[in-house]
Amino acid sequence: MEIAGVLKSWAIPKGVSLDPTLKRLAVEVADHSISYLTFEGHLPEGSYGAGQVYVWDIGSFELVKGSDAFAAWEAGALRFRLEGKRLKGEWRLYKMKGKHERGRPMWLLQKIEDEYAVRGDTAEVIGRS
Repeated sequence: MEIAGVLKSWAIPKGVSLDPTLKRLAVEVADHSISYLTFEGHLPEGSYGAGQVYVWDIGSFELVKGSDAFAAWEAGALRFRLEGKRLKGEWRLYKMKGKHERGRPMWLLQKIEDEYAVRGDTAEVIGRS
């Protein structure tokens, strides 16, 4: 997400779920410049984020509550609507207390019940397509 002129990103170890009853751990990763928005390629071993990098989804987002994404991020509570190629509809991200073992902030990602919500095995959004 572009917030305050940088790309804010979260790693979601178990993958994204479209099931509103599930909350997924989302570990905040380092900010990147907007120029990284479409970067795909290989980062060498020893560098931050080493390995293959690809664009998993791209689109737009807008806040559902409030109008200042940076203030919502600082407060640790983002409710937003995505219009991506893979992910659509309303979502929320909220910060947990404490840090990940690698010192990064931990959040929870949850799908909001809407026309794009799905339950069961088909709710899992996995892999690259």
